[in-house]
Formats: sequence, C-alpha cells, structure tokens
Amino acid sequence: MTNNAETQVQTDGFHLILDALKLNGVNTIYGLPGIPVTDFTRMAQAEGLRVISFRHEQNAGNAAAIAGFMTGKPGICVTVSAPGFLNGLTALANATTNCFPMILISGSSEREIVDLQQGDYEEMDQLAIAKPLCKAAFRVLNAEDIGVGIARAIRAAASGRPGGVYLDLPAKLFAQNMDAEVGKSTLIKVVDPAPRQIPAPDAIKRALDLLKGAKKPLILLGKGAAYAQADADIRALVEKTGIPYLPMSMAKGILPDTHEQSASAARSYVLPEADVVLLIGARLNWLLSHGKGKTWGGKSHKDWGGQKFIQIDIAATEMDSNVRIDAPVVGDISSCVAALLAGIGNNWAKPPVEWLSAVAERKNKNVAKMAETLAKDPKPMNFHSALNVVRDIVKANPDAMLVNEGANALDFTRSIVDMYKPRKRLDVGTWGVMGIGMGFAVAAAVESGEPVIAIEGDSAFGFSGMEVETICRYNLPVCVVILNNNGVYRGTDKNLGGGADVAPTVFVKDARYEKLMEAFGGVGVYATTPAELRKGMEDAIKSRKPTLINAIIDETAGTESGRITSLNPAAALKK
Repeated sequence: MTNNAETQVQTDGFHLILDALKLNGVNTIYGLPGIPVTDFTRMAQAEGLRVISFRHEQNAGNAAAIAGFMTGKPGICVTVSAPGFLNGLTALANATTNCFPMILISGSSEREIVDLQQGDYEEMDQLAIAKPLCKAAFRVLNAEDIGVGIARAIRAAASGRPGGVYLDLPAKLFAQNMDAEVGKSTLIKVVDPAPRQIPAPDAIKRALDLLKGAKKPLILLGKGAAYAQADADIRALVEKTGIPYLPMSMAKGILPDTHEQSASAARSYVLPEADVVLLIGARLNWLLSHGKGKTWGGKSHKDWGGQKFIQIDIAATEMDSNVRIDAPVVGDISSCVAALLAGIGNNWAKPPVEWLSAVAERKNKNVAKMAETLAKDPKPMNFHSALNVVRDIVKANPDAMLVNEGANALDFTRSIVDMYKPRKRLDVGTWGVMGIGMGFAVAAAVESGEPVIAIEGDSAFGFSGMEVETICRYNLPVCVVILNNNGVYRGTDKNLGGGADVAPTVFVKDARYEKLMEAFGGVGVYATTPAELRKGMEDAIKSRKPTLINAIIDETAGTESGRITSLNPAAALKK
C-alpha cells in the first residue's frame, strides 16, 4: 500500500507471517479463528492458502500433526490465545511424543502485561507452559524477526527426530509495519530442513554381522519407517534377507499385510522366539513391552528375554532406553536402510528353513482360525462380523485412508483389517490417546484427496464428534463408521452403588449418531447387519459424500481396556 509518491511501500506482521509460510511451501493451515488471529485466517485465505477451520482447537492440532506425518513437512495449526492455546497443547504434546512434525502458532497477550500480571485479556505466559511439552518453543516480538522465527520453527520440527514446536505471536506483532522490501529481505527459505544423517560404516558392519549369525532373525517396522518414505528400500531389505517382519500398527502397508514374510498373525510366537531383532523406526516402549517380560520370553515383566537388538534410530539417546542395544545404527532411516542394502549385496544367506517353517506354521494356523471367526454371522453384529465388512472394503479400495481409534475398536481393526499401501493407516500411536479421529480424518482427506474411512468406537467418537460439521462444511469424502455397543468397552456395566445413575462406562442406549451427520447435510446410515454396513460403506466410497454409519453391535461385545487390561489396576487386583 502507498500513501503518496514520497512514502515507501509498507507491509505488516500479518503479511510477513504469511509470506514466510508461503516461501517455505506451506499451502494449508488448520485452526480456529478468534482474537487475535481472526484477520490472519481471512488474510491467509485471501493470499491463496487453504484454511481449514475446526470447531475445537485440539482437533485442528491433531489434523496438523497427522498432516506432518503424511507429508514429512510440519503441519501448521493456528489458535487464539490462552484457552485456545491450551486446547491445542494436547495435540502438540501428542505430536512430539509420536515424532510428527507440527507447528502450533498461537496469538498471545502482550509481554509487558503478562510479566507484570496486570490482568490482560486471556493473559497467560504461553511460551513457559509450552516448553516442557514440545521439542522447541519460540516467541517473536518484532516484525523483522518473523522470518527467523518461522525458519527456526520449521527446522526444529522437521530435523533429527521430528516433533511439535510452539511459536508464540503476541497480538501487537501482527499490526507492526515496516518497509516491504526490507521485510522481504528478512524472510528465510529453509534449505534442507531435515538433512540426512549418514550412519557410521562400523555401525552398519556390526549390524550385518549380527544378522548373519542369527538363527531366528526378525525385522520389526515402526511408524518411523513409514514416515521415512523409504518404502522401496525397506521392501528390498526384507525380501533380500528373507527375514520375517512384524509391522507396528501405523507401519502396516509398507509391505502389504498379505506379504508371505509378514509375521503379524504369529506375533505372540515370533517376539519371544526371535534371537536377533532389527528395529526400523520402532521404539521399545510400552507398545512392545519395553523389550522385556513374557512378551519377549522373560519369566516376569522385568526379565529380558535374551534377544540381541539392532536398532535404527536418528536419536542416539534412544539406544539402551529399556534393554541393551547390541548394534545401534544412528542415522536417518532412509540412509541406514540403504547402507544395509549395500552391505548385504546379492549373496545373502536366507534364515534357516526351520525358523521360516515354524513361523509359517503358526501364521497359517492363526489365519485359518481368524477366517473361521470372521465367517460367523452373529445377531446382533460383533466386532469381528462388522470389521469383516471393513476388511473387504479396504481390500477393494487400497488407496483409501483408514483412521482408527478406540479400545476394542482399535485392537480388533488393527488385527483384522489388512493394509496394502504405506501411510494409509492412521491411529492413536505412541500415547494411545483417544480423540484423534475426526481431526486425523479431515487432514487425511485434505492432504491425500482420497476417500477416508474412520473406524471409531462410540466412546472415541465422542471426543471429536462435532467435527462432522467441519467434514460437511468442506464436503470431504469421509465415511465414519461407529461401532456402537452403548458404552466404554461395552454397554452392560451396572451401577455398583445401586443408584439411579447408569454406570460410568454406559452411554444412552441405541444412540442415533447418524442423525448428527444428517443435521449438517451429510448422509446418515443406521446399520444393524453386515449387509447394511457394506452397502453404506460402498455408497459412501462411490459418492464421496460425508457419511456416518451407526453400526449397532452386541453391547456385551468388548473387553475392558481392550488389550491393555494389564495396565488397569483394578483388573490386576481381580487376578
């Protein structure tokens, strides 16, 4: 803008932020407008960015986080100050725990008022609160520092082990003016935000020597392997070595779950029996019983089973976090897998036939047992009969994105529904939190352009269910399937005190969730049989219309805490 011939062209904080984001390839912002970022979201849209506005900041944050996982570039979430910031903080912490690159940008009150605690509108020292919960946190006070602030946030989120970054922008920053040319010169296009970290040659030799001597080797793929997008090399490593592999839930599809070397159906056999385990992008956390205990052949939960571990991780500090890592390979997954492939060459000896035969035997036995269970047609439906339909739909539509959360809904879907392509399964990840469903579903549709199937427990859906309005508003091809058994785990618990209130885990009986989608112009389906569920899903995929299917299942179906009953203190006391 110009006032007269003597004045220089000016810019402001709003436009410098947008210019910095656009310079670094950002084309989508997830968030929720309000003071002091309302005008920012309007300007972003005017500047050609896509702004996806949610009904709750936590869901917007979850969307940004999973966008980061899908694309490898930091997802951007914008919120208002104080309560809005706090709502987004759960998603930021979850992104950091899961190693998803994400930047939470929040407006905030002025520093001089916050520091003197003078009672400003939504006054809060947001930077101090965010620091312990994310990978890095920065505050920008002056317009000339916006370029540096955003560049540092991008590099921190994407480099090394990815994670969440907080960027604090006080309200006064947005309106600051400066010369447009000078402002442009302060912006930074981040070069190589996630530089390769090449593994040491001796680390690769040590790992290969250990694998060569293994009698019962196993490859374990984590979601870090999916994030690395080194799919071809990972597949080549698995197939050239002939080693059975086990994918964690978000690594499903790097190789098709139907691949002959997949040991998913023999998980409880291969973990305690393996003598050498190669971890690619997986951490020995609670999801893998910390590498100890009966899961790994130990006599108690503290006992190490005796396996030797090779671990590929970009963070050296992750090594030996629970058990001894005999061959640590520090570097980015793509470089490490490429180095292992080069070292293997063409003369690699496949694992002993006794090991491969034993794995195949248990796998085939369990696959046959599962097929027998899935063939049943109980009335009402249970998890298996409903998910047998989902299994068929995903097989027929391998490009579709699958979002999954819940307790039993998560566990059963993970074990029943096969995946065929990488980064198509998005779920609760490392923390195991519920509430990611609709945020992930929105971002999956926006970032991929493919149909999305969200398999939700009725409890899990409640955390983010209002975002069906967001799905309808943006006309996204999302099909939500709620496995409705009237409660948390199941709908049959009783009030132990004998009062009028239902048990804490019981919901309104026969809730008509599909009406919520219909209220905003989407398609609602009430399904009580596999045939009705199948038709509803097929119609949703074909039409690409926002759809919610209320799949009624047996309210007695379900196990308390799903497959993590051991973490429930009361359940442990009952033993």
